Amino acid sequence: MKRHTFSILFLNIMDDGDKLTMNDLITAMADIEDETVIALIKKHLEEGTEPFQILGDLKKGMDIVGQRFSDNEYFLVELVMSAEIFKRAMEILEPELLSTQKEEGSGKIVIGTVAGDVHYIGKNLVVAFLLSNGFEVFDLGEDVSAEKFIEKLKETGAKVLALSGLITITHDVMKQTIEALSKAGIRDSVKVMIGGGDIDQSIMEYTGADAFGKDAMSSVEIAKRFIEELS
Repeated sequence: MKRHTFSILFLNIMDDGDKLTMNDLITAMADIEDETVIALIKKHLEEGTEPFQILGDLKKGMDIVGQRFSDNEYFLVELVMSAEIFKRAMEILEPELLSTQKEEGSGKIVIGTVAGDVHYIGKNLVVAFLLSNGFEVFDLGEDVSAEKFIEKLKETGAKVLALSGLITITHDVMKQTIEALSKAGIRDSVKVMIGGGDIDQSIMEYTGADAFGKDAMSSVEIAKRFIEELS
């Protein structure tokens, strides 16, 4: 397996005091250089780079990681490492994204990865994009039961639910979760979007969801449409 290195280049840039470029961050993320990624994020924020732009380049780096995995250049250990780096990055970026929210809220959304699945990268990207577009987001994390989704919807009064799932077995869990909304008597007042993995129109229809998001940006557009329809 070919290893990619970036730390020496990063140290040279930092020592010289040159202005960093976003390509540095993409490269560091793609090369799974954890401390370099975190240092670059902090440096970009200090230089006034919009957190939304930083997030976009983190995603580009993650896309490269995914491609290298598909090409058998990276293996499971690299995927796990990249996920941990992304999680650390979001701990820094989320407060910044919250601080740049629109003053007038766009609406409340409950989101989580459904029971039986612990994947979070795609979900966290959606959360970040929603936050940066002014939504009030209640992220329940991973492996979330239908009961917890229902409890949070009732507690917050949110009318939009976003269900994430990467593995195939989650399609049935999504269907069961949406059926649980009906049993709880709140399905008619809640719009549901699903996303992750190979989810498409046919899976959306199977689960009974109202829409599916192909990526983080499309999820934002769906959320905006849902809020308008519910207004």
